[in-house]
Amino acid sequence: MKPRITVITIGVHDLEKSLHFYRDGLGFPTEGIIGKEFEYGAVVFIQLQDNLRLALWPRKSIAHDSGLSITPVSSTEMTLGHNVSSKAEVDAVMDQAKSAGAAIVKPAHDTFWGGYSGYFQDPDGHLWEVVWNPEWVV
Repeated sequence: MKPRITVITIGVHDLEKSLHFYRDGLGFPTEGIIGKEFEYGAVVFIQLQDNLRLALWPRKSIAHDSGLSITPVSSTEMTLGHNVSSKAEVDAVMDQAKSAGAAIVKPAHDTFWGGYSGYFQDPDGHLWEVVWNPEWVV
């Protein structure tokens, strides 16, 4: 298998609330909710970059489609990393996320490895790390 991820789907409790957070709060481009005509089809697609989308899909729809039961949520299962080009940009994104309704888990700070990062949670508890890495060009 060649690594070729094109969609990252995160389960959400309230699709409208998540749409508002990502589109209106963070400014992510999307056409909004599509697939409402299907019982388990309502979804939001957000273009992150070329050939990579973030999908917001109700947890009950993921459970139905996969055949798995809904289980308790743990915010430490994974993180979504948003790399930026400066410390100031980390601060700006963290402020925007907070204004959009995110819970700031760990304010932006200098890291042990020489970077600068902070963590926030979206309305469903998904953990985002906003990070500036001096070794990476964004």
